Amino acid sequence: MRRREFMAVLGGTAAGPLTARAQQTAKLRRVGFLTSAPRPNSIEASYLSGFPRGMRELGYVEGRDYVIDWRFAEGRLERFADFAAELVRLNIDVFVLGTPTAVPAVQQATSTIPVVMGYSTDPVGNGFIASLAHPGGNITGLASSQDDAAPKQVELLITAVPNLSRIALLVDPSSPNSLPIVKNAQAAAQKAGLDLVRMEARSVQELERTFAAMSGERVAAVMVVTGSVTFFHRENIAEYAIKYRLPSMFSLREFAVAGGLMSYGESLFDFHRRAASYVDRIFKGAKPAELPVEQPTQLFLVVNRNTAHTIGITIPPSLLARTDEVIE
Repeated sequence: MRRREFMAVLGGTAAGPLTARAQQTAKLRRVGFLTSAPRPNSIEASYLSGFPRGMRELGYVEGRDYVIDWRFAEGRLERFADFAAELVRLNIDVFVLGTPTAVPAVQQATSTIPVVMGYSTDPVGNGFIASLAHPGGNITGLASSQDDAAPKQVELLITAVPNLSRIALLVDPSSPNSLPIVKNAQAAAQKAGLDLVRMEARSVQELERTFAAMSGERVAAVMVVTGSVTFFHRENIAEYAIKYRLPSMFSLREFAVAGGLMSYGESLFDFHRRAASYVDRIFKGAKPAELPVEQPTQLFLVVNRNTAHTIGITIPPSLLARTDEVIE
């Protein structure tokens, strides 16, 4: 996997090299990690391993220096409120949130325990923080460029799919990510002379019905907005897109690994890995309000050539030449 580089927005203080040894402490710190995913058979074999990997790179030993209290919502987002309250009662030292859908529940549960967003989109617009450079309050962390990437995703689909005229935009309406991405995607499609058909899914059952309805809308490709439902069911989405022979575009590498045609954006593994640097600084006394929210400085194109072959799409050589990773 390629290493992603991040920057502190508006000249924030750099975290320091990941290889630096963590300051040792006699206290065993507790990290409450909330995610919408189910518990994997092996955390180390999943994208969730990014966070403990980042902690190891900073010199922390799990079980000696800190422990992780994992909470897996398994797609049931209403569980976040109970999880957040439970972790507050456990007197954890810091929250790490694998999804922005957990932020409102944690905001209700505490205004004092530090919160690190392991992934978010437009946290200012969603009211999570005051600004990227000066978050204020007890929340900081990482922000995606998914909204800014939407126009480029439209452009890449046009390059990959000849005579493209109608695109479905699959949205999880429960996700706070959706609004800015939909807005930018609509503007890009209109500029390119394409019809963009918004379609929603709140569950895996709705996903199947939504993909079946896409054929009636005569769409020739689908863009998927990352949300808890869409990410949690990424394998299902990839299967339905292949079933209906729809070229698919995503914002996270994990979707392409699951069988999606292309992703242009980032890697959730890398976001979680980078979240460790915030936990390290908080353990050492930094306040969330003083830690600028970081965004990636570069986005990456991933193409699943096996999926392209299955649905009968030939990826143009000009597009392959721009690809950062090809999945065979």
